[in-house]
Amino acid sequence: MTDNHHQTTPSGRLRARAFGISFDGTPGPFNAITDVAGVAVGYSTLISGEGALVVGKGPVRTGVTAILPRPRADLATPVFAGIFSQNGNGELTGSHIIEETGAFNFPITITNTHSCGVSRDATLRWMQRVLPAALDSGWGLPVAAETYDGFLNDINGHHLRFEHVAAALDGATSGSIEEGSVGGGTGMIAF
Repeated sequence: MTDNHHQTTPSGRLRARAFGISFDGTPGPFNAITDVAGVAVGYSTLISGEGALVVGKGPVRTGVTAILPRPRADLATPVFAGIFSQNGNGELTGSHIIEETGAFNFPITITNTHSCGVSRDATLRWMQRVLPAALDSGWGLPVAAETYDGFLNDINGHHLRFEHVAAALDGATSGSIEEGSVGGGTGMIAF
């Protein structure tokens, strides 16, 4: 593996190291969260429309990122977790159980503020389909985190659907992954 993985994403998008920004330590082989064994990431990116905002029509610049903390067959097994809130503004479903137990199970999704509920519900449906035994206890609490894409996206148009979340979960893979304006980061405007 060359150092190029540390400087660019699979599509060639430059990373911080390509701009000469140095960090302590040595990155893993993919310079990504997928350097952790068993972790997989998937995306569903929605981009359509141009021009002035028309609620319900666009322009659409949103999506969802799915992070599987364990291989699919092991998703019912909790992983250790913690919570840190930098400014206290933002939705994170499942945060109370993480604070209480120091763990969570099921995938994490990241999407726009108004799609956290859809993302959480779609993740539960996906778990029922992929690993029904995970819900033998009768309940599940996926983690759905929000980003705000309302400046570039028709956030009140509710364009993210169950099938987009399922596609991100189904497409989750380990190895080299994209960063930036994909999935839940599509409509973000801050570095």
